[in-house]
Amino acid sequence: MIRVGVVGASGLAGGELIRLITQHPDLELTFLGGSSNIGRRPAQLHPGLRLDLGLTVQPVTTDIADRVDVVLLATPAPVSAELAALLADRVPAVIDLSGAFRIRTPELHDRWYPGVKRRDDLVDRFVYGVPELVGDQMADAALISLPGCYATSITLALAPLTLGLGLTLKTVVVDGKSGSSGGGLKLRTADLHPLRNGAIAPYAPVGHRHAAEVGDFLDRGKPGAVGHLSMSAYGVSHVRGLLTSSYAFTDEDIDQRELQRAYLRFYKGHRFVRVRRHTETLIPVPDPQAVLGSNFCDVTVLRDEDDRAGGRIVVLAALDNLVKGAAGQAVQAVNKRFGLPEETGLAMQPVMPA
Repeated sequence: MIRVGVVGASGLAGGELIRLITQHPDLELTFLGGSSNIGRRPAQLHPGLRLDLGLTVQPVTTDIADRVDVVLLATPAPVSAELAALLADRVPAVIDLSGAFRIRTPELHDRWYPGVKRRDDLVDRFVYGVPELVGDQMADAALISLPGCYATSITLALAPLTLGLGLTLKTVVVDGKSGSSGGGLKLRTADLHPLRNGAIAPYAPVGHRHAAEVGDFLDRGKPGAVGHLSMSAYGVSHVRGLLTSSYAFTDEDIDQRELQRAYLRFYKGHRFVRVRRHTETLIPVPDPQAVLGSNFCDVTVLRDEDDRAGGRIVVLAALDNLVKGAAGQAVQAVNKRFGLPEETGLAMQPVMPA
């Protein structure tokens, strides 16, 4: 059994990690870490988890090295930066779900995470990316940084265009809509039910740090390129799930049939990315409600045939932000890191309606 520690056990992603790990045939949860809920059991923190694991939340010290094979950090970025420095080279693997090490370029990191001071020697050691794109690098990696929920969706949407077809995308404009769980459990006035319910709240209309990490990642990937990537983000009244609409503009001539084939070819053998036709089901897809509770990301690519559209390609991607956008992807990374079949413990189908 692979011994797993979860730090940030009281948060939404932490609860989802506990749920998934306890159902995994090859993982054993051996440590729960935190700071504000010391001594509390998982069932006290997460009403849906009536589990007696013999564990309570404990402070994180170097002593946990004898109890774990991998530590999952579901903590805010400043905390993750500190814990990574504490645990690196003491435990076999550290997987960070925060933004502490996502952006490699120092200037870009300082712009979007000004309060996150990280050890410079650790930055280049972290393997960053979704398992579908960098899975081989995750094997035996000591440090892994997972993308944010929006970044996962956007990267999976664009990768077949840049990394697969090698297209040069002059401009990419992303429209992202996410449920309230994307903001975690921190109480903000705008997230109170009377204000959030039924709302479409433009909380980041002229920029989002997840777009910055996508651009940073794709800039290092070849053969394609992205000239400029910008994003607007909106909060909607769902609890789980997100949808990104990526509008990519290119001068290169490519038709709908070629695009569809390219996406199917690129994700062949990748179980958790489902390439879908927009009209293949009773409801138009991708739709977040069609992936809730699962580790799937549904992707649809469409070519705008209007000559006045400027060579626009529309890529829609939907996922559950707490599963494929966080905890599920972390378990997927654990599977990759320790040589298990990628789908182990993650074969659950979506719950619909939810």
